[in-house]
Amino acid sequence: MPVMPSREDRYESAEQLKNAGNLAEAVAALEAVVIDFPDFSLAHSALAAWCTRLERHEDAVRHALKVCQLEPTDPFSYTAMSVACMRAGRITEAEDALAKSRLLGEKH
Repeated sequence: MPVMPSREDRYESAEQLKNAGNLAEAVAALEAVVIDFPDFSLAHSALAAWCTRLERHEDAVRHALKVCQLEPTDPFSYTAMSVACMRAGRITEAEDALAKSRLLGEKH
């Protein structure tokens, strides 16, 4: 029986696709990873950024929100959420996420 690649190996493969200029394929590969590993915050974080680059703003916001749920004490999670929301035209949510990021940053 073949061994399934680890989530990290699959993430690395997706990153290689991105670095080769195949961003849409990279996103598709990572979307498959988060289906199998829904709590893999690094993959959701990358998806938030990569979906933003593809102008898939609602997908970016969804993945950024998941990162905030998985990493609720990390200020960067909320900074990324703010960027995703801003690009999606969700200004109030962007401002709220940025405020949360600053608040968490003060606690560290």
